[in-house]
Amino acid sequence: MKIVVIGLGNFGMSLAIHLADSGNEVIASDKDLKKIELIKNKVSHAVSMDATNESAYQSLPLKNTDVVIVAIGEHGGTGLMVTAIVKKITKAKIITRSSSEIQDTILEAMGIDQIVHPEQEFAERLTKKINLKGSIDNFETDDDHLVSEVAVYKKHVGEKLFESDFRKKYKLNIITILRNKNYNNLIGRKTHKKEGLGMPTPDTVFKEDDTLVVFGKKSDVENYLKKNDNDTQH
Repeated sequence: MKIVVIGLGNFGMSLAIHLADSGNEVIASDKDLKKIELIKNKVSHAVSMDATNESAYQSLPLKNTDVVIVAIGEHGGTGLMVTAIVKKITKAKIITRSSSEIQDTILEAMGIDQIVHPEQEFAERLTKKINLKGSIDNFETDDDHLVSEVAVYKKHVGEKLFESDFRKKYKLNIITILRNKNYNNLIGRKTHKKEGLGMPTPDTVFKEDDTLVVFGKKSDVENYLKKNDNDTQH
């Protein structure tokens, strides 16, 4: 997708880089030249512009863009003003960062496609991660179900997926498996990172340090984590 990110604070900068790293064509913009210098080699294109000046948008390809993200996090009206300009210029999907309930109300009235609250969402996600002991990471799909990253039981290491009878035992579906992959970094030092294996097959063999991405009821994930914690202690 072609995505324009307006506003390169901590949230906008991180979002733009992650979107680019995942294969999107990202055009990042901010009025601060220092931020443009920081990101210019990490995205498809970086533009220095005053987003409150409507004529400045001629430097952005808004007419053939899929998504525009207004990532400005100021509590004033700058983000709203920028969103209004973008809404006027493009028919692309618009995602806007909001800092208050009042801004939410205004953005909803403007017909913005999606409103995000990065700080609040991060706090809620971290709270769930802390409360769900043993979980590596997780997010809810509704009030009762979630997707969670959990460690594989030691007793299953070396087993094939069908041998473990995983779904029947734990009432959880394995979406994918994250596994360490070794590679050399820029200075030639060996390191590793987790990479997804895609959809596991019945013959997929569990390995030590595998991270399972599972979907199921929150209560079943909690039960799995408790049993894994007991397994680790014995």
